Amino acid sequence: MLSEREPSMALSPRLVVPSPVFALPTLNFTVSQVAAVCETLEESGDIERLARFLWSLPVAHPNIGELNKNEAVLRARAIVSFHSGNYREMYAILEQHKFTKDSHGKLQAMWLEAHYQEAEKLRGRPLGPVDKYRVRKKFPLPRTIWDGEQKTHCFKERTRSLLREWYLQDPYPNPTKKRELAQATGLTPTQVGNWFKNRRQRDRAAAAKNRLQQQQLAAQLAHSHRGGGRGPPPSPPPPSHSPATSDSSISLGAPSPGPPPPPPLMPPLSTRPQLALHRPFTPPPPSPRCIT
Repeated sequence: MLSEREPSMALSPRLVVPSPVFALPTLNFTVSQVAAVCETLEESGDIERLARFLWSLPVAHPNIGELNKNEAVLRARAIVSFHSGNYREMYAILEQHKFTKDSHGKLQAMWLEAHYQEAEKLRGRPLGPVDKYRVRKKFPLPRTIWDGEQKTHCFKERTRSLLREWYLQDPYPNPTKKRELAQATGLTPTQVGNWFKNRRQRDRAAAAKNRLQQQQLAAQLAHSHRGGGRGPPPSPPPPSHSPATSDSSISLGAPSPGPPPPPPLMPPLSTRPQLALHRPFTPPPPSPRCIT
């Protein structure tokens, strides 16, 4: 949803009803004069005065046919219809008349916003990005306000390129620069402001993510440098079986003799020497008997 508002094009429809008390008097303006007044009031953003001026024009104008084909007048009628909430009339004006490229950006924004408003009213809730995408697919831009060039994220690629160039020079354009960019790209000042706002948000998010990654990497490097002294304690060495494996030699950095040799294998029973305890018992010699 468009957030920033500019006086020349505020996409928030409001009821505009021309008041007969303050209506302008009926004057016989020429077509060029009527177009000039419409453009001036449109640029000022005074939609109510623009509506009153259109309402004051005579129905039987001497050049009514030429007046009904003038782009500035048709664009002014579409803007008034949009802000009055009369979307059906605005759709009819945009679909039945071919507009020049200079008017495409503003009329395209009105076309989409009107369909968004109708969809929100029908669903009873604000639209999300997916909802808006479906609305755009269901109600594509008419060729009367679109040159057929494919767009990326709703903006043409050359428009995005121009916006990026200006962004590198100044990420915070003032209202005057926004209007200049709007004229150069065919967008509205509101769309230009929203593009810069979204780009700044994306850049801030990317910078924060980059800082977080750098902090994590620095923490990992610091931990690896401290690992020699603060790591888990080494397992105790095996018990020493010879003087060569004393603590003094290990503490001085002498090469470790390695694990102790395995004990010798026991010889088989047939070759083992018999211990005295297991020798066969030999009875003592009989004591001499006395012969009587």
